[in-house]
Amino acid sequence: MVWGLSFVAQSEGASIGTFTFNGLRTLLGGIVLLPLVAFRFRKENSKLPVAEKQKFPFKDVIIGGICCGIPLFIGGNLQQHAFNYLYVGKVGFITALYMVIVPLFGIFLKRKLKINIWAGVALGVVGLYFLSIKPGDFSVGTGELVTILCSIAFAAHVLVIDHFCQKVDSMALSCAQFFFAGLLSIVCMFIFEEPKTDEILSAWIPLAYAGVMSCGVAFTAQIFGQKYTNPTVASVLLCLESVFSVIFGWLLLDQRLDSRGYLGCVIMFTAVILTQLPQEWFDFKKKKV
Repeated sequence: MVWGLSFVAQSEGASIGTFTFNGLRTLLGGIVLLPLVAFRFRKENSKLPVAEKQKFPFKDVIIGGICCGIPLFIGGNLQQHAFNYLYVGKVGFITALYMVIVPLFGIFLKRKLKINIWAGVALGVVGLYFLSIKPGDFSVGTGELVTILCSIAFAAHVLVIDHFCQKVDSMALSCAQFFFAGLLSIVCMFIFEEPKTDEILSAWIPLAYAGVMSCGVAFTAQIFGQKYTNPTVASVLLCLESVFSVIFGWLLLDQRLDSRGYLGCVIMFTAVILTQLPQEWFDFKKKKV
């Protein structure tokens, strides 16, 4: 839900420039988490005997932050750029294509998935078809292409987090990825854009929400959550952002979908529910007596 509303904020802040908006919001997310990381580390350390006190694992956090920050930088800026072409709901749902890409990547990583997850992924593809493709027209515009590339980057982001979330403190990892992605965006901002202070100040509300809530809260919650679930299931759950993007786009920006689009929303929501059904329901192997 937090991410779904963030699509509205990103759309409203698109006028100040892709790298400008994304750089400032990710740095803000890192700044918000910094004191929490320090507090969390000191609290955990205070529980240990003096002889067992640990130093902050800067090396591991920096490596994890760089590896997670690169796909976040790529995906975040591609998504932000897509708002120059597409409305909120469509960006949200095409971004959700990562729920298909994650299990495809997982095949190469030799991950085994239950049939209900594959069925949920298949339904998700059908939902995206109804949302994005008009009858008889299979063309893909610039906005759609940019958003598809964005979903590939976010799929990589999900898998990289799956690798590091068990090795590095979740909050420290989240903070580090924001600072790295934000610094990359700020460098690109000065190279490719001309940031203007008055425009940035006029967009402070979208920036504040996208920085504090989308980055500081939602992305951090993603890392905590991925400790306890399969990355494919996580990607399907996370794609609910697309449903909320349509809802908030309609409520706040009066952006509406046609009947095919709403059908696509219903199908994708069904896909999410399907992946969450008990795994034993789909175990068709007969148990030996």
